[in-house]
Amino acid sequence: MATGFYWAERCFWHSGGNYAGMVPVGGFIQPPAAGGLPENPETKRRLRNLIEVSGLAAEMRMRGAEPATQEDLRRVHPASYLDAFRAASDAGGGELGLRAPFGPEGYEIAALSAGLAKQALFDVLRGDVGNAYALSRPPGHHCEPDRPNGFCLLANIAIAVEAARAAGLASRFAVLDWDVHHGNGTEAVFLSDPDVLTVSLHQERNYPIETGGFEVRGEGAGAGANLNIPLPAGTGHRGYLEAMQRLALPAIRAHEPEVLIVACGFDAALIDPLGRMLATAGTFREMTRLVMELADEICGGRLAMVHEGGYSEFYVPLCGHQVLEELTGSAIRVADPMEPAYSQRQPGSRFDAFVGGLIGEMVAALG
Repeated sequence: MATGFYWAERCFWHSGGNYAGMVPVGGFIQPPAAGGLPENPETKRRLRNLIEVSGLAAEMRMRGAEPATQEDLRRVHPASYLDAFRAASDAGGGELGLRAPFGPEGYEIAALSAGLAKQALFDVLRGDVGNAYALSRPPGHHCEPDRPNGFCLLANIAIAVEAARAAGLASRFAVLDWDVHHGNGTEAVFLSDPDVLTVSLHQERNYPIETGGFEVRGEGAGAGANLNIPLPAGTGHRGYLEAMQRLALPAIRAHEPEVLIVACGFDAALIDPLGRMLATAGTFREMTRLVMELADEICGGRLAMVHEGGYSEFYVPLCGHQVLEELTGSAIRVADPMEPAYSQRQPGSRFDAFVGGLIGEMVAALG
């Protein structure tokens, strides 16, 4: 069965305002020569373009989606936040939270981004596609119910999960987030929910600094249904795969979800400006292979991936293409031209052993 790929040109038109890196321009902060926020459309647009040029697009079901409805949004976000967001959007844009500015029609574009995630999940659960990739923009995993955060304006994956649950398509979910930053928004939505396991594999104390600790395991009825895997800066290919195999995948297997959703950020890549990890395009390929194998084992192969972060304009498309090569089972290959150099920059055996020791401590603490 085909892989579904969900995208919308309108999502590339989302504007983040007049920023230089992570701060507004002004005073001694000179406007950049090009771009603004690191979260810009080119990483996503170039991924979309690359699959067209390589021929991979012809092997997928390329689809759009309707925006998430008001009913969809209100299952996750209070009306007070949605009303404030819409009003600011209608007035030309603004910033309602931390590092999450938006321009005109920001509300409508964010609802479309959430709609792409929703449609991808629905099509997987209905059996219309074998697996799916939603090229959502703006991203969503930092957005809390009542506060946007870190480029994220609506909680895309949470909105999709709650919509699927309301439609009776599934009742038990697992969300694996391998963005380099902690998925604090998704965690906040489901922290007390025993039916939605949230697993975040991230660089320790990157962003948000105050969240993402291993000790946060859920609250109330959701105790045990949240797993944070904070890894030290410099963790590379081998460390990521070890964390997946010893921590993330066993937790998901034990939860027995009906569908697996991946918050697919590419900012753990070696060259990314907002991360300090050493993953490569091959790392994302191997992690995709592992989650596909697990999905085949426990939930009939039902797997949906939703795009999150990743800020290198030339490298994100290469990482994304390798993920999609795995999802589709295609014979098409786009080689990573940086692999020879990046493989030489992986941590040495002593640091790998250090990371392995930290992972072992977390495994032991989980019992």
